[in-house]
Amino acid sequence: MHTAFAHKTSFVECGPFDAAWVCERYESARAALPNATFPQTCTYVHSLLDLTREFDVFLLDAFGVLNVGAQAIAGAPAAVAALQANKTVMVLTNGATMSAADANAKYASWGFEFAPSHVIASRDLLLAQLVQEPSDLLWGVAAPEHARLEQFPVRTVRLLEDPQAYARVDGFVLLSTNEWPQARQQHLVAALQARPRQVYVGNPDIAAPREYGFSIEPGFHAHNLATQCELAPTFFGKPFPNAFDEVKRRLKQINIDTIDPHRVAMVGDSLHTDILGGRAAGFRTVLVKNHGLFKGLDPEPFINASGIVPDFIATTT
Repeated sequence: MHTAFAHKTSFVECGPFDAAWVCERYESARAALPNATFPQTCTYVHSLLDLTREFDVFLLDAFGVLNVGAQAIAGAPAAVAALQANKTVMVLTNGATMSAADANAKYASWGFEFAPSHVIASRDLLLAQLVQEPSDLLWGVAAPEHARLEQFPVRTVRLLEDPQAYARVDGFVLLSTNEWPQARQQHLVAALQARPRQVYVGNPDIAAPREYGFSIEPGFHAHNLATQCELAPTFFGKPFPNAFDEVKRRLKQINIDTIDPHRVAMVGDSLHTDILGGRAAGFRTVLVKNHGLFKGLDPEPFINASGIVPDFIATTT
């Protein structure tokens, strides 16, 4: 773990929710994240269109690259369409509330056009794992009411205020924590301390950029559980290998499995998910700085402190 960030609080403490706080939290969890090697320096460009000679495949994060909150980034649909004219463009999102199909419908409403097989959501990676679990297990799920748990291939109960629900389930799924008050987290901690069980995390993000600032995501709570309950949650999505293994599987399906991994760009706004994960998978990476985690900031101090160096830094999508 790099020590350039000052860890003045324990991981379980919160705030203020800004880029420095987010990066400190990721650094606190660094031992649980994949390892990777990075270039010595990065190159600045204006947009992804400046990189068409460098890459044949662009893997795009959603938040901070396609959209911020419920709004598409200005110019992003046109930029993506221009890339799609002669490049393979895919979306790799940690947004777990929606399936890939539902997420793609949302992107279409914003003016993006992606083939169904070109959108990969961490939720679907999680569901593929749950299919392999015994059918008689009951899973407690942290999720908002609109999360469509009826799509799950296993028995589920949405975790709310009743501590008995936490006690009786066979395992836990952290799908979304947009509606996850501290009381529910306390019920979860108590249940796991009383009886350890499997914890699956459908969204490894610690925080996500929104119109109003940052939202706290399941990764934050999962890393707290690892500390408080002495367990190892299983994460689905960036920066973990299962997300990039699925990318490679999809590329093979469209007959470009022999592509040089250096011709594949993982594009995102986060050092610890997009850039770290992309490099760990053997891809090169592009940090988009103007719309997501580092909006209004110079990312260089965060790069230097973490040691996570993108190959390129783009001002915008």
